Amino acid sequence: MDRSQALAILDEFIQNPNLKRHMLAVEASMRHYALHFGEDADLWGLTGLLHDFDWEIHPSMDSHPQKGAPLLRERGVPETIVRAILSHADHTGVPRETLMEKVLYACDELTGLIIATALVRPSRSLQDLKVKSVKKKWRDAHFAAAVDRDQIERGAADLGIDLWEHVEHVIQAMRPIEALLGLGLENERP
Repeated sequence: MDRSQALAILDEFIQNPNLKRHMLAVEASMRHYALHFGEDADLWGLTGLLHDFDWEIHPSMDSHPQKGAPLLRERGVPETIVRAILSHADHTGVPRETLMEKVLYACDELTGLIIATALVRPSRSLQDLKVKSVKKKWRDAHFAAAVDRDQIERGAADLGIDLWEHVEHVIQAMRPIEALLGLGLENERP
């Protein structure tokens, strides 16, 4: 499986541009952490890219991602990736055992909080986003209320990384692709 094959799966199942952006953000975070830990960045990136591929056809906890797993297998996605995707959802009961699985869980919700924080800044950019800005928004329970902050905390703890160090890693990971994420002044809304 290569990235073009994974993108073809996204094109087949995902129409919502914001969901695609989320998956690109998680891909970038996974690649960053793979390099940080000396792991296979391509494998980890594909895992992040595909992790929510079935959300539009299975948009509930009783079906996502477990009903999507057979679709991935039919398309030749390696079982390592399928298992990691299953493990990123607590309700599947698939325990997170590998470092890759733990990183996917830790990055998933955090990318949303970081993007939301960037979007309310004058620059709408990750280039000047600091951890302290995310920390300030973290404390506001009404801001990005759908983001599961408990999951982010558990994910960082499972990695053995300080929460705010984890936030810094993910900001750094997403900076090079900010335009793809709809961020930066060039993507300013009218």
